[in-house]
Amino acid sequence: MKYNKISLPTYNIHVIETKKFKTITVKVNFKRALKKEEIAYRNVLINVLCESTKDYPTKRLMEMATEDLYDLSYQGSNYISGKYSVVGFDIVFLNEKYTEVGMFDKSIDFLVSMLFNPNLDETNKQFNKRAFNMAYNLLESNLKSLKESPNMYSRMRMLEIMEPKSVTSLRSCGYMEDLEKIDSKKLYKYYLDMLKKDIVDIFIIGDVKTDKVTKIIENKFNINTLKKQSESHFIVPKTKRLLPKTIKEKSNYSQSQLVMGYKMFNLSDFELRYVLNVYNYILGGGPDSKLFKNAREKHSLCYSISSTGQPLNSIMIISAGINTKNFDKTVSVVKKEVKQMIKGNFTNDDIVKAKITYLNSLKELEDNPQSILSLYVGMEYLNSHDMNTRINNINKVTKSDVVKLASKIHLDTIYLLEGGETHEKA
Repeated sequence: MKYNKISLPTYNIHVIETKKFKTITVKVNFKRALKKEEIAYRNVLINVLCESTKDYPTKRLMEMATEDLYDLSYQGSNYISGKYSVVGFDIVFLNEKYTEVGMFDKSIDFLVSMLFNPNLDETNKQFNKRAFNMAYNLLESNLKSLKESPNMYSRMRMLEIMEPKSVTSLRSCGYMEDLEKIDSKKLYKYYLDMLKKDIVDIFIIGDVKTDKVTKIIENKFNINTLKKQSESHFIVPKTKRLLPKTIKEKSNYSQSQLVMGYKMFNLSDFELRYVLNVYNYILGGGPDSKLFKNAREKHSLCYSISSTGQPLNSIMIISAGINTKNFDKTVSVVKKEVKQMIKGNFTNDDIVKAKITYLNSLKELEDNPQSILSLYVGMEYLNSHDMNTRINNINKVTKSDVVKLASKIHLDTIYLLEGGETHEKA
């Protein structure tokens, strides 16, 4: 696998040459500083651009075009990466070695049409009303259905309560009050602003030659903006709560969702990227974890329980599906297990298992072009390390490293989405 980065005045091109896959994947990312009121704009915009283009003015015509391109697939996405919002557009298509000459150019033309030749009402300088309404209604439906996933909703609520004025509290799907302010004219204006002001990166992976694909991309991607310097994505917590805040909210679910939010202070880069992985695996990463064995198996307090880290936000989250009457006991057991980590009450075998799990997940990345692309996106945005460096660093983690990290994690917020169970046992 060979990686090349080409820095142009307006954007970067990242090419990963590999003969491992029959497909070619192209990802175009637009990145800018995260603002609450813009999240809804970015989500609707993705839906509009993926709904139709000037060349393919209906969804059906777009689908017919992909069939002619040997079942090319495409999608748009929006996610929050620390301090930034990243809008991405991906296409996946067969290498022309397995189809016919010229299909690479034609596939890129489809992507260019989707991004730079939108379906407009030229008279009024706005997006086509039908395409806009479809995109608007899709996001509106998604926002209205947020509470249908109690696990996801409870995690969002905990983050909002923990730091209501921080970008860590923002929802990647956006907010209804911001959506209601959007119309097709405003969205088109925002689209032009995104093309002009966002930081743009183009990632390509497949059996390709860097010089050839770079020339094609340069000829077809006319982005007229000056490339801007990106700041760190990482967020450092500013306040440490002496006593955790506890909030309970009623719900119509039968099961309750407990979410405990921890802030992490003064972690080194090595701790954030590697030690935290080992720590979370031992504490709540699976059926061998301390939380699973004690809270679920020993005390039968929960239906499910896990611990996950958010290195970009310096936050750790422990979430559990519980019976409401077990709230106090579950919180007590979780606190006890977190203290056990500080005391070093775990074995070297636990660390070995955590490392094996991490290394196996790295191996799985190599089997999927999207996963490999994500690896290189992380290297560009987050200064993440390459595969070999990750392997070397995870193997350096010691028990004393984990104990040291454990002392830097502090409980900040306890949130309960309270259901109405009457079960005697979880």
